[in-house]
Amino acid sequence: MRAFEFELSRRGFASALAAGALSLALAGCSGGAAGAGSAGSAPSGAAAESVEVHVASLKGPTSIGLVQFMDQAVSGETDNEFDFAISAAADEIVPKVIQGDVDIALVPANVASVLYNKTEGAVQVIDINTLGVLSVVTGDAGVISFGDLAGRTVYMTGKGTTPEYVMNYLLERAGLTGQVTLEFKSEPTEVLSALLADPSAVGVLPEPFKTAAIAKSEGKLSAPVSLTDVWDELVGDTGSRLLTGVTVVRRAFAEEHPEAVAEFLSCHAASVKAVNAAPADWAQAVVDAGIVDNAKIAEKAIPGCMLVCQTGKDMKAALGGYLQVLADADASAVGGKLPADDFYYME
Repeated sequence: MRAFEFELSRRGFASALAAGALSLALAGCSGGAAGAGSAGSAPSGAAAESVEVHVASLKGPTSIGLVQFMDQAVSGETDNEFDFAISAAADEIVPKVIQGDVDIALVPANVASVLYNKTEGAVQVIDINTLGVLSVVTGDAGVISFGDLAGRTVYMTGKGTTPEYVMNYLLERAGLTGQVTLEFKSEPTEVLSALLADPSAVGVLPEPFKTAAIAKSEGKLSAPVSLTDVWDELVGDTGSRLLTGVTVVRRAFAEEHPEAVAEFLSCHAASVKAVNAAPADWAQAVVDAGIVDNAKIAEKAIPGCMLVCQTGKDMKAALGGYLQVLADADASAVGGKLPADDFYYME
């Protein structure tokens, strides 16, 4: 197992170099329109030597925003060589980051904090890649707002993990503590079964399960409430957001190759923009990448996947506030304590 290099003395130089490198990397991933755009190159002599970048992401919304970027990387349209691997679970990725086999990883927001604490600061978060993807799903036309959950049983997954902490926090902020019964299932498919068996039942599902559930119900189910919207309404004045995934980089890699990190950020941003702008154009690419099984489901799910590429001060405010909520509920959810300011990569 290779230990992380932790070269604090190089941080100032690396940060300055990253700022300059970002403007160069933008030329490599300018395609923000629908369809795979061609990438340009940095001016002759200005670009650093190309490096191989190992990127790991999860099967689900956090990878959907990468599909244009993946196309560009395979086609050789990036300045650096990005190698993408999609895993089924975060616990498959975390050891590879710790060992140094993965340079950049898209992981659940709280896992990034756990990694930071576990490695004593050897990773940094470079962007938020997905906001909250949880929605209230029901066949009951009487449920049109979060407040309508009062007096009801809500089926969901995530007992003792972030979905439960988020739901309890929102119920508290909405003044509904003690008025809603949460009944936990082990899998989203079990929540769907409960909803299909009883049209008046209420559940909470993430994308793309939400879209698949609505399709399977043949119009009997709908998703009237997004928990991301509820969070923004109840907590938005703090700057924090309800999040699903973030992107982390090994600190040693970022310090040695800031221009590669800058290119990743620009390509990621362009890819998210393209996918959000034209879900139909990218749905098959999502299927081809093994993220979703059905192109029609992928197309319908993309708008609800809350794909973003949020960096800098906005990233810090949004993620810091979210992690605080989790830490207040269970410190172990963030690795025992909140990360220090150097957790946030500020190019």
